Amino acid sequence: MSKEILLTQAGYEDLEKELEYLKTEKRPEIAEKIKVARGFGDLSENSEYDEAKNEQGLVEQQINEIEYTLKNAKIVNKEEMQKSGINVGAHVTVVDEDGDEEQYDIVGTTEFDPFNGKISLDSPIGAALIGHKAGETVEVNLPTGAIMKLTVKSVE
Repeated sequence: MSKEILLTQAGYEDLEKELEYLKTEKRPEIAEKIKVARGFGDLSENSEYDEAKNEQGLVEQQINEIEYTLKNAKIVNKEEMQKSGINVGAHVTVVDEDGDEEQYDIVGTTEFDPFNGKISLDSPIGAALIGHKAGETVEVNLPTGAIMKLTVKSVE
């Protein structure tokens, strides 16, 4: 049985674009590299051929992973989020115990980008925020063992 993978609409569309790129541009590019490398002679000692075949394997693995993700994706919409509290797709503003304010976009596990404020629903902060609403205070169990308290200021 396949596990449901939560995605935002933007994340789903990004994966579709990446899949299209890998299939229509990257695959033919690697096929051409393999064709050229075969022309260099003995394949048993042909590093260009080996490198191209390894690259082909990695690209095929990426394609399979993206296809699996898209096949098992559930896009979370705004109406569901408003009923159930914070979920994938929410833009959340939180305030910590020191009064510092942070903003996060809660995304699926394949979309996370912490340097741009996108945190996974499986991250410590993301997991703690799931299901809560504006005005609530949550405790976040950090990997260090410490507990951080965050107050949800707003959810969009």
